[in-house]
Amino acid sequence: MKNIIIGTAGHVDHGKTALIKALTGIETDRIKEEKKRGITIELGFAYLDLPDGEKAGIIDVPGHEKFVKNMLAGAGGIDLALLVVAADEGFMPQTREHLGILSLLNISEGIIVVTKKDMVDEDWLEIVCDEVRQEVQGTFLENAQIIPVSSYTGEGIEQLRQAIFTMIDQKTQIKNLDVPFRIPVDRIFSVEGFGTVITGTLIEGTMKVGDPVTVYPSRIESRIRNLQVHSQDVQEAYAGQRVAVNLAGLKKTDLNKGDVIAVPDSMHTTMMIDIHLTVLKDCDREIRNATRLHLYHGARDILCKIVLLDRDSVGAGESCYAQLRLEEEIAVKTGDRFVLRFYSPVETIGGGVILDSNPFKHKRNDAAVLESLKLKEGGSDREKISAALRDYSARFETLDFLQIQTGIPKEQFDQQINKLIKDKVAFRVSDNVVIHTDYLNRLKDSAVKLLESYHKENPLREGMKKDEFRNKLIKYEDISVVDKITDSLVNRKVLKYVNNCVALADFEVQQDNNQQEIENAFLQGGFSPESPDQIAARFPKVKNFKQVLESLVNTGKLVRVEEKILLHADYYNKALTLAKEHVDQNGQITLAEMRDLMGASRKFAVAVLEYWDKRGITKKVGDARTFK
Repeated sequence: MKNIIIGTAGHVDHGKTALIKALTGIETDRIKEEKKRGITIELGFAYLDLPDGEKAGIIDVPGHEKFVKNMLAGAGGIDLALLVVAADEGFMPQTREHLGILSLLNISEGIIVVTKKDMVDEDWLEIVCDEVRQEVQGTFLENAQIIPVSSYTGEGIEQLRQAIFTMIDQKTQIKNLDVPFRIPVDRIFSVEGFGTVITGTLIEGTMKVGDPVTVYPSRIESRIRNLQVHSQDVQEAYAGQRVAVNLAGLKKTDLNKGDVIAVPDSMHTTMMIDIHLTVLKDCDREIRNATRLHLYHGARDILCKIVLLDRDSVGAGESCYAQLRLEEEIAVKTGDRFVLRFYSPVETIGGGVILDSNPFKHKRNDAAVLESLKLKEGGSDREKISAALRDYSARFETLDFLQIQTGIPKEQFDQQINKLIKDKVAFRVSDNVVIHTDYLNRLKDSAVKLLESYHKENPLREGMKKDEFRNKLIKYEDISVVDKITDSLVNRKVLKYVNNCVALADFEVQQDNNQQEIENAFLQGGFSPESPDQIAARFPKVKNFKQVLESLVNTGKLVRVEEKILLHADYYNKALTLAKEHVDQNGQITLAEMRDLMGASRKFAVAVLEYWDKRGITKKVGDARTFK
């Protein structure tokens, strides 16, 4: 389906509004000041009936230099431009600026219309047409038709109309309807009995009455109560149409010109964007690093600071990578076009394309950053996704986030992700989180370094406790993601699990020279061993007694039945065997009977029985216990 937006461009008072009225019969000057002053201040809208019964929307943009920001608000959705030049004045400063803006916004189709031909003779008209042809050399209009017309007499209007029909039929592109919809808001008003209405160009996707929407960047939620296209109620609207949207539950004050109405969770809001900037060839001022500028995106105008990433200044006709640091939050997508103008005096500098809609804050002259931006500008889908994975793996951003970030349609994005995983370029850590294997390898190196240090300081311990390892390797709230990464390193024989610990795969607990003597001291104690402190006092030269003790517990040679009571494994197992034999014969065992079987004091029998209770080995039945 071809839904076309035609836009006028040109100097003030060159007859853009009159031309639209001659083409469509619709008057686009709609406010008193416009009527009084005879110039267009705000955007005006009309439609042109096409031969197939469809309608093309027409945007009448202001020509006066003071209202270029309003021109920019409407220019972003234009498919076909009518560059209007008055025969009695020729090419003028705003004609040149508007042409530059159309080029910066990547508008590639158009017709040059020389208006007011009834006000000049044929010789002068020929001179003006030659001048116009010279002025548009090197632009998207250098081979465009030049059609002289008179909106007053109607001469040339039918020829122009037919030229428009032909261009729409042959050259304009079909819009993408299979992506989440969005509309930059260029007008907001209230209608009695209906509430708040916004208008704008539906630049992508399909929207329906009843659809939920989010207002960006405020993230206020609403739903579509009613839709109109060309003043007619519709149930659906499609990319490329001018739409009026009645939003449920919102006041006019809840919205601002330049907001974006879009599918919930389909856009990022940001205070920084990475860009590729092209400066207009006729820009007579140099842009220096850290200059304060106006950014125009969609229908939004905000202030920003430009950070040039590979130079100190950029001049006429030059291009470079830069980061814009914004003074207000904005909703953008990768691949969107923008225009920059100087802060004062406000003159158009250039524009370009957004390469990253939610970047990190960059240092200047960073080769890795510049290489990444080069890939984002001209790389394949695979390269763009791979670059995004490198950038965002450390934040464990979701696939939904990355798909929005790259601007690649979901179906193609999912296909490329699966190929990257298959080719071991990416690694899936959860259903919606995938990381680059470069980052996985960095984590491997960090894990090895972490455990090498730990093993050196704790040679008698089996390894680092899992919880401690998780917290020190990655500070991330989803434990399952960290465990999946650890599992992968275990599968690669880099790490190993030992009980509830993590260790290097080739690590073995080192035997201490005093370990056997300390073990023997507990063995000699039988069912009534001395406390750890008492045994430690017998080995005053052993400075790492606690680690030796922990190693004996971790290797199963000692069993800590209570904080200060440790039994040698031989005696612990003997106590368990004696108790089970007693229960087999008598059906239960009491504390006194356990004490007698052990030949120890009540303290040791209590510790053993309560240790079994806590681990679910025994259960109390009155004053006695049975085995589960």
